[in-house]
Amino acid sequence: MSAVAGLMKDSGHEVRGSDRVHPYPPVGDLLDNLGIPVMHPYDPSNLDWEPDLVVVGNVIRRDNPEAEAMRERQIPFMSFPQALREHYLAGRFPMVVTGTHGKTTTSSLIAWLLHAQGYEPGYLIGGVPLDFGTNFRPAGGKFFVVEGDEYDTAYFDKGPKFLHYAPQAAIINNVEFDHADIYADLEAVISAFRRFARIMPAGAPLLVPAGDKNAAAASAGSDAALRSFGIESGFWHAADVSWSGGKVLFELMAGDVSAGRFVSPLFGRHNLANTVAALGLLHETGCVTPDLARALASFAGVRKRQEIKGVAAGVTVIDDFAHHPTAVRETILAVCNAFPGSRIIGLFEPESNTSRRRVFQNEYVEAFAEADQILFCAPLEKNDNLPPEMKIDMARLVADINARGTPAAIIPDIDELAAAAVEAARPGDVIMGMSGRDFYGVHQKVLDRLRERERVGDGV
Repeated sequence: MSAVAGLMKDSGHEVRGSDRVHPYPPVGDLLDNLGIPVMHPYDPSNLDWEPDLVVVGNVIRRDNPEAEAMRERQIPFMSFPQALREHYLAGRFPMVVTGTHGKTTTSSLIAWLLHAQGYEPGYLIGGVPLDFGTNFRPAGGKFFVVEGDEYDTAYFDKGPKFLHYAPQAAIINNVEFDHADIYADLEAVISAFRRFARIMPAGAPLLVPAGDKNAAAASAGSDAALRSFGIESGFWHAADVSWSGGKVLFELMAGDVSAGRFVSPLFGRHNLANTVAALGLLHETGCVTPDLARALASFAGVRKRQEIKGVAAGVTVIDDFAHHPTAVRETILAVCNAFPGSRIIGLFEPESNTSRRRVFQNEYVEAFAEADQILFCAPLEKNDNLPPEMKIDMARLVADINARGTPAAIIPDIDELAAAAVEAARPGDVIMGMSGRDFYGVHQKVLDRLRERERVGDGV
């Protein structure tokens, strides 16, 4: 929503927003910098300025007071995927990145690689690429990169958002069960991706991960030109891979033919797969110049995706978006690989509609196994009337993680959580906070305490 608001503001429209509260960083900061006011809480008076169009986000229910007022006043309205397609994708070449994991990083990487090679792409992404500083950009050329989300579109359109984006080239990064609040089971998720694969034009490139049976099931029957990708397998794959200093060196292969030697600043096997997918899509669409390798090496990453917030008292503090158990596991493994010999102290906020539910109770035990210590805050309470028996059992989760040999605890108070993390840390360690939100500012609280330790020379 903030990205499409930014696009409309950039196009010269007067744009205002409304929300339950003022958005948390990085979105809140972005909107402030763009000069887009956000009215809160929801109230019919927020429409008194008589907008010509209301763009409705998917968290808005039919009985939302502003939605009711919008209909009563007969103000034209549409979903944000509709607005994006009608106002910004028409006449463009949309490259759409979908999947349960890796959408934001892969979309950001494609946008940067296109930009650094002079293609002047537009993009709309669910995170903030550090190279650009915003989650949107109008297109100067024909290409437009879209992060294609499988979540539903609006209260008046319960289909996935990615069905609106008219893909001309696409990636399905992976397919797993997620969004337990709207999908009944894995088959329902696969069905959504199957609908996406079948709207691809005949012969359009569609990259799917080698060995992912769910992605294979989703793409079966598509008229697109299917290409597999992966690490050491797939048509597009990485070979001769070596890891060094938080970077990865690899040979990009197109079948048995080398497409060049590359260095990526993104650490972790999951990010290497993301990188191979991005490079493969650019090759499939002919968007390759001699500057491609240099562009990849210069990629700065994405906010809240293994983002290093600072280093103090010899301790590295990282912010990450991980919330699904697969993402948690892969992120922890990636950090372990990038910081060999370091102890990993994980902080986790169960705040997403997936992580607050019991559906992945056992999977989270395995996901945190490679960390050296895990500290949880209390799960976020939402006005969704989630029955107690459907909520994740935090006491059991902590007990099971401890039983596996990883110290774990629940510390509801954020200041106490930050203090406990700093107390446990010693020089060389990594403290990583994982949440889809700002996590109550815990990363800065940790850094402030570490810097105070550094200032007073408190040895550990």
